[in-house]
Amino acid sequence: MEEQNENQLNIELSEEIAEGIYSNLAIITHSSSEFVLDFIRVMPGIPKAKVKSRVILTPEHAKRLLTALEDNLEKFESINGRIKVQQEPSGFPMNFGGTMGQA
Repeated sequence: MEEQNENQLNIELSEEIAEGIYSNLAIITHSSSEFVLDFIRVMPGIPKAKVKSRVILTPEHAKRLLTALEDNLEKFESINGRIKVQQEPSGFPMNFGGTMGQA
């Protein structure tokens, strides 16, 4: 019989959650006791977008998430090269900077 480490955590991932939710915009707000991360999918030419997922964190967990993201970005860039972030004018471009498609 296998002994289970008492510090081990079993994490389940359902098929639905494993598919993920695509997001190209995040809005972060906070209060004195929590951080709220809203993940949104904005589509070109459509002036309305819905929040697809919301994650609520304590300030301590928000800080841990930031540290984990920084660590993972460093590892990614060491393998794949520096990620270039385009400087955009204020506001979110509704046409994504590309041309509008035609049918």
